Order: sequence, then C-alpha cells, then structure tokens
Amino acid sequence: MMNNNGMNTNQNGNGSNGNNSSSNNNSGSKANKKNMQSFKTEVANSMNVNLKKGYNGDLTSREAGSVGGEMVKRMIAYAQDNMNNNGSAK
Repeated sequence: MMNNNGMNTNQNGNGSNGNNSSSNNNSGSKANKKNMQSFKTEVANSMNVNLKKGYNGDLTSREAGSVGGEMVKRMIAYAQDNMNNNGSAK
C-alpha cells in the first residue's frame, strides 16, 4: 500500500522494506538458494543443457526457458504427489 508521500506501508501504517517478518533469517534463505541452484543444475544436466557455475549468458533463450519450465513442471509434480500422499493418510 502506498501512502501520500509514495512510501510503501504495511497494514499498521509503518514503513516497510518488503520484509514483513520481525526477524531476518538469512541462513535459511542461503540454504534455499543453494538447494534451488542444485536443483537447476540437476535439471539442466538431465536435459543436456551446458549450465555452468556463474555467468550463463551464452545459453539460448530456448535452453534457459526449457530448464526453467522443466523445474516448474517437476515442482508441481512433487507438490501434487505430496498432497495426494498426505490426503490419503487420513
């Protein structure tokens, strides 16, 4: 939400920096980033896309997009499998 001076505000009217939590836990964020990078590398390797550590500007849009699309496809399948397994255990 924007107030009159253009500053973002949360529901309490306080200035917000985009982080609504009262504490900032970077260790979990770093672990998530590392896990996502490992997942991306695994997907790229399975699709024979040459993904390097660091800059990958030499990839075509098709290659980069296909890796991202496959990642989303696998995450959705994982979520659906877990929802189905958790729902049938009741």
